[in-house]
Amino acid sequence: MVTIADVNEAQKLWGEGIVAISTAYSSGKNHVEIAREHIESLYGYDKGPVLFKPTFASKKQFRSTFEGALSYFVASNGKYPEDTGFAIKNWKQVRFENVDIVINGKTAMAMGNYYFIKPDGEEVKAEFSFGYISDDSDKLRIHLHHSSIPII
Repeated sequence: MVTIADVNEAQKLWGEGIVAISTAYSSGKNHVEIAREHIESLYGYDKGPVLFKPTFASKKQFRSTFEGALSYFVASNGKYPEDTGFAIKNWKQVRFENVDIVINGKTAMAMGNYYFIKPDGEEVKAEFSFGYISDDSDKLRIHLHHSSIPII
């Protein structure tokens, strides 16, 4: 059975992964490999379909493949020319504010706002919906990720 604590931990790991990719990029380390590990460990691309709608993707806005997700995070290939590497924007922290979390046995859904913090402390707010499934090791894996910028 999935718990709220499991979802909170998955969100914490996701945020730490984005910061790790950004830090590796800015320090000249292998940020693409860190991004690969981030996606492999937190998303369920190896378990079945993943519904991923990244925040700043508008031309090819859905990323149903591992390579599409990797491109969004680190601009790793030319198949998605609009990608500028969301995870290499020098983020220093990511913080989640859940509106609610719905648990249904071995699955969970969470919705709310998350904030990406720049080095100067400025926050970039985005809205999210994440769906999680529990894998064979009872680790949560993302199979739905929708993110958008609030319209003002």
